[in-house]
Amino acid sequence: MTASPPITYLFDPLCGWCYGASPVLDRLAALPGVALELAPTGLFSGPGARPMDAGMAAHAWSNDQRIARLTGQTFSEAYRRQVLGDATRRFDSGPATLALVAVAETAPGQEHAALKAIQQARYVDAADITDVSVLTRLLAALDLPEAAARLAAPDAALLDAMRRRTAGSQALMQAMGAQGVPALVVGRGAHRRLMPASLLFGGADALLASLAAT
Repeated sequence: MTASPPITYLFDPLCGWCYGASPVLDRLAALPGVALELAPTGLFSGPGARPMDAGMAAHAWSNDQRIARLTGQTFSEAYRRQVLGDATRRFDSGPATLALVAVAETAPGQEHAALKAIQQARYVDAADITDVSVLTRLLAALDLPEAAARLAAPDAALLDAMRRRTAGSQALMQAMGAQGVPALVVGRGAHRRLMPASLLFGGADALLASLAAT
């Protein structure tokens, strides 16, 4: 798959299905010659954020169990109790998205690793990734001190970078007719195409075969 077209991954760090797609994404990112670009959409931040009430928690856990059965990804009981069960916190991906933008601005080659660590922290370790202080410590533990410092005291430039990046991702979603995340867009300009989202779940072979045919 050398000289493959660029691949844009549309996602949100609070999307359980995006976490479910991680094994396939990891395999894709590890292939030589693949240019994988992360595109956080901010779908669950700002106007897309919502209270973590009992109804939202039950809906999320039901989806999470489907994702676990399909992909083998772990959604721990601690996550169910401490994250979904905490009605004092909002379902808001803004802080985690800002953390990823801080990584992209200071150590862009580590953004995929940071996303994986943020997802692991939420779904397995039951950390509150809507809390900037939690995310700051996580970035520091990943040996990303510049990103941690930027996140701890975000300036206008970082906030503007987040707005521009999420706006660009949402515009790409609309242009490609993507109904949600996760989604993969292959190519650029007039040669772009949206891959079937089903290819992101289960084994990676079907996705790789489809990409090889492009």
